[in-house]
Amino acid sequence: MKAKVTIMLKNGVLDPQGEAIRHALGMLGFSGVNGVRQGKVIELDLAAEDRAAAEAEVGRMCETLLANTVIESWRVEIL
Repeated sequence: MKAKVTIMLKNGVLDPQGEAIRHALGMLGFSGVNGVRQGKVIELDLAAEDRAAAEAEVGRMCETLLANTVIESWRVEIL
């Protein structure tokens, strides 16, 4: 079973990389971009066979290691 974790900065947290991307896009002629938020995607290959148990386990991984829960939010998708 595979899981995809999407981690993004929480709303209200300054995103300097996103702002740098927005600025670079503008410099390249993409003038319609008003804002950019960047994040990260982590794909996990799990041995679990129960979907609910896998989702709970990945949630614990996010809370303890994968995401900085003070400034980041995360979403798990079991594939």
